[in-house]
Amino acid sequence: MAIIYVKVEGNNINQAIKKLKKKMEREGFFREIKKRRYYEKPSQKRRRQEMESLRRLRKKMKRRVG
Repeated sequence: MAIIYVKVEGNNINQAIKKLKKKMEREGFFREIKKRRYYEKPSQKRRRQEMESLRRLRKKMKRRVG
């Protein structure tokens, strides 16, 4: 994971925090934290990755048709 920088302009910390959260969301930081909260067995991890792959494929095919 890359280091995320946010420039604070004019002592506006609330805006900087908002930007930081948005950047973290785009990088998938929160998803990663949720995934690592509990141990996932290798077989479960494989099954989850296959399901995510199928979901992406179906979504891609749906876009082509629709």
